[in-house]
Amino acid sequence: MMDYLHWFDLMGVAVFAISGTLAAWRKQMDGFGVLVLATVTAIGGGSLRDVLLDVPVVWMNNNNYFFAIFSAALLTIILLRKRLTIPNNTLQFFDAIGLAFFVIMGTQKALDHGTSYFVAVMMGTMSGVAGGMIRDVLCREIPMVFRGELYAFTCIFGGAVYILAQLAGATTLLAMLLGMSSLLALRLAAIKWQLTIPVFGKQTSDLGEP
Repeated sequence: MMDYLHWFDLMGVAVFAISGTLAAWRKQMDGFGVLVLATVTAIGGGSLRDVLLDVPVVWMNNNNYFFAIFSAALLTIILLRKRLTIPNNTLQFFDAIGLAFFVIMGTQKALDHGTSYFVAVMMGTMSGVAGGMIRDVLCREIPMVFRGELYAFTCIFGGAVYILAQLAGATTLLAMLLGMSSLLALRLAAIKWQLTIPVFGKQTSDLGEP
């Protein structure tokens, strides 16, 4: 089981590295900026999760994570150089795939270290959103998780599906696939149909402002 868990983790890292590279390309950053954005997007959430769980940060003793990041970033750069334009939702698409991997992996890691189901879902959500938050802040944008989109909710939903599937007797692999697919489906639906949650903002009737 540990083999496919490790590969799922590396795939999530690679996909989030692609997301960070796309964001750097959109902001016209230099090569160093690309590597920084790809790296923090890929390992930021997992690093924060491991620190809170008081366990060794996973990438510090495994260079495979950096090989996955650099390979994904380099491949993305090569493809971008061959195609000068990319669809507007490409960044969101890869971000959604990264969420699907990281949320479920983060939830399982928290369970492995004895947390409650509720805390495990929160840790999984943090694993998924923290790297993207750092990416967006470095790009001087409001993080996706704060824009009113169905973002953090999809992470909570996917983590809950994963745990419920395990409680229902599903194997770990099947539960992971169910959790990932449900999260990804809901997030892609939110992107396509612009599903949102209420946004807190100024009310002109209360503040008397135009």
